[in-house]
Amino acid sequence: MLILKDIRKNPQLFKQKLKARFIENSDKQIDHLIQLDSNLRTNLELQQEFQNQRNSISKSLGLIKDKKSDEFIKKTKEVSEIKSKISNLEEAINQLYLGIDEILHNLPNIPDESVPVGSDENSNKEIKKEGKIRDFEFEPLSHEEIGLNLNQIDFETAVNISGSRFVILKKNIAKLERALINFMIDVHTKENDYTEVNVPVLVKEETMFGTGQLPKFKDEQFKTTNNLWLIPTSEVSLTNIVSNQIVAYEQLPLRYVSSSLCFRSEAGAAGKDTKGMMRQHQFTKVELVSIVQPEFRFKELDRLTKSAEVILQKLELPYRVTLLSSGDMGFGAEKTYDLEVWIPSQNKYREISSCSSCGTFQANRMKARYKTIEGKNELLATLNGSGLAVGRTIIAILENYQNKDGTVAIPKVLQSYMGSEIIN
Repeated sequence: MLILKDIRKNPQLFKQKLKARFIENSDKQIDHLIQLDSNLRTNLELQQEFQNQRNSISKSLGLIKDKKSDEFIKKTKEVSEIKSKISNLEEAINQLYLGIDEILHNLPNIPDESVPVGSDENSNKEIKKEGKIRDFEFEPLSHEEIGLNLNQIDFETAVNISGSRFVILKKNIAKLERALINFMIDVHTKENDYTEVNVPVLVKEETMFGTGQLPKFKDEQFKTTNNLWLIPTSEVSLTNIVSNQIVAYEQLPLRYVSSSLCFRSEAGAAGKDTKGMMRQHQFTKVELVSIVQPEFRFKELDRLTKSAEVILQKLELPYRVTLLSSGDMGFGAEKTYDLEVWIPSQNKYREISSCSSCGTFQANRMKARYKTIEGKNELLATLNGSGLAVGRTIIAILENYQNKDGTVAIPKVLQSYMGSEIIN
């Protein structure tokens, strides 16, 4: 969440930054916010003034011995009138707080200076490409065709059980999912210095609010009948480990990795990715979260991104890194690198990980702070990224490692996890 006092100091800067994110009526929202804030501070001052008057008169009432005197009756009436004014002010103040919160809760993070300005993915900046794109001697099949031919991916039964946007994996492809999870966790814990954490997939509303999924994106989430929410990514649970906490600076940085099921009601627009496993309501993801002092956040972003890249490099999958434009970043991000893996059947790169710095945006929502060397309580900085999205990694392996006979070679680093060299 943006910090009100920062907006108050430089409203033009925030107007400019929100315009770069193509937020509708951002100027009007900032102007309205500033006006609400001004009214609030005026009312708070007036409230304090009335309270001082009430206290002063109440004190003088105690000195009047004749409780039936005109002076006593007059001052008692004055106290009553002031109490009524204070009560009215309290209601007005509460409404102003609600108005301020409504705006702040729905405004996204502002982009860092290094982020290219643009409304969508067309303005993203390619940073680098890694790996060699395979030159097939045959017409490569899509992952869904490969899986159906092997009888190891079943969309039809999943639809019967749960509806669209679900899948059943069987035999070696099911084993591949489990192998990928173990492999990714092993790399991140043994080589990248992340601590493995097993987190809840059902969380409270305030937990979802803390990382920015609520209230703005409530229609894209799944909610249970007892007011718990299914996480869209374990970033939600991992980041909230420090919510309402004051962390000693000696404990920083905190680096967590978790594998979890993820759930998203949103599943693409206008028919995008309606086939296959690219967009599912339920999927598995290995998530990386870093919690650091704000001055180290961009150095940590580079580190986190490289940690995710290592997985693609070890799997020998061709990929590229892009710096997202201001209009293509997620709600809570101030800077994001996307890792995009090559998908032969689509003849293009597709996102497999988003690695983002959120600055103090999430920490402000979560009231997550750290104790500085000087003993001050300051907001933490949070970062997150997929390391990787397991379903999309399966897609990439099936398509990039497919053979002409319909089998699929297993990447060398996974063979010990799979106990074989081929999926058939």
